[in-house]
Amino acid sequence: MSKVHVSATVNGDPVEFLADPRDTLLDCLRDQLGLTGTKEGCGTGDCGACSVQLDGVLVCSCLVLGVEAEGKRVETVEGLSSGQDLHPLQRKFIEHAALQCGFCTPGILVAAKALLAQNPDPTETEVRYWLAGNLCRCTGYDKIIRAVMDAGAEMRGAN
Repeated sequence: MSKVHVSATVNGDPVEFLADPRDTLLDCLRDQLGLTGTKEGCGTGDCGACSVQLDGVLVCSCLVLGVEAEGKRVETVEGLSSGQDLHPLQRKFIEHAALQCGFCTPGILVAAKALLAQNPDPTETEVRYWLAGNLCRCTGYDKIIRAVMDAGAEMRGAN
C-alpha cells in the first residue's frame, strides 16, 4: 500500500509527513514527527494516554488515522510549554505532586487544557467528569483534580 502525503499544523508549526493509510495519528506523531510525549497505553481509546486535540476537539490519537490530520491542527503535550516557560497546568502538576510515573500525565495535561479552554472555572465534579477517560494507576486522582482546579484559578487570575 502506498503512503499518503499529509500536511497539517502541529503545535502551531506546519508539518508534512508520509503516512501509511493504516497508521494511527499516534504512530505518525511518534514515528514520523518524533513527538514522543503522546503515549500509547491501550491502543483502544480506553485509557486516554494518547489524548491530543484535533482542530480543537479532544481525541484519542490511537483511534484516529494519521491521514485524517490532513489540513487540520493537532495539539500535543509538547505544545503546552512556551520554550522554557511551563504552562500553568504543568507548573501546578509539579506543585501538587500530581504525577508519579508520568505515563498518563501527557494525556491528562492535554485533556485538562481542553477542559479549561471550554470551561475556565469548572467545579470539582466537572473536572472529574471531563478527565474520566484518562486513567492513572499511580497517583489516584485527588492531586490531579486539585492541580487542574488551581491552574484554572491561576489562568482566570483568581486569588
